[in-house]
Amino acid sequence: MQDFSGKVAVVTGGASGIGLGMVRAFAQRGMKLVVADLDDAALAATLAELSNNNIEAIGHRCNVAKLDEVEALAAVTMERFGQVNVLCNNAGVGIPTPASRFKLDDWQWIIDVDLWGPIYGVKTFLPLIEEAGEGHINSTSSMAGLISTATLSAYSVAKHGVVALMSALERELRAKKSPITASVLCPGPINTNISQHSVDYRPSHQDKPRRPPKENKTTASIQASLEAGMQPDEVGELVANAIKANKFWILTHPHWAKGVQKQLDALRDDQTLTRG
Repeated sequence: MQDFSGKVAVVTGGASGIGLGMVRAFAQRGMKLVVADLDDAALAATLAELSNNNIEAIGHRCNVAKLDEVEALAAVTMERFGQVNVLCNNAGVGIPTPASRFKLDDWQWIIDVDLWGPIYGVKTFLPLIEEAGEGHINSTSSMAGLISTATLSAYSVAKHGVVALMSALERELRAKKSPITASVLCPGPINTNISQHSVDYRPSHQDKPRRPPKENKTTASIQASLEAGMQPDEVGELVANAIKANKFWILTHPHWAKGVQKQLDALRDDQTLTRG
């Protein structure tokens, strides 16, 4: 996809973090925006920012874990703009907990958001993008979607699924010489509020007063890593440039690919699992 100007992009989880970085990158390229999120205050702030920059945009509250809400997002998009060219399945959550202690309800929730969300997005929006005649679908995975990470079992499972989904989709589209392309974003540490958002929207916490996440070494280490990470606006630029260049893999920390290669070497050489 070479020309962004005047085209329509839908970004889930688009009112903060990586999603907002994508929204800003697309806006700078003259795209019309549909910003989906569950945070009403952040959504209002994002729309105000876009309006102040004379960007045509709408916001929509959407829980990507529910097919009917993703379908409603598509309906609102078509009603307002009449087409869709780019979909970014970006909304995601993650709670650091060892697999042995992870509650089944939390397994269900993380996989519903992080994996079923992109599945619903592809299922719902691909036919609309095909109708538009050109476009792109990107889904946000993680480096944890390439190497499973201790204490992030459910997150790693879901993010591996996102890589598999987008790999299969890209090969299918390429095989039939489709004008639609696909990519997967595998970020390392990014300075976002995913940890707090995950706590806020965790189903088991919905009826409880908001409070800071319980401090432990794992939580503190992950939060410190995120805060020291790449800025979301930089990630948005990487995504927009990768779409234009028709790249499939989008890596924020490409040197981390050495870890993937090390794991593959161990698989081949002695069938051990590297530390992750």
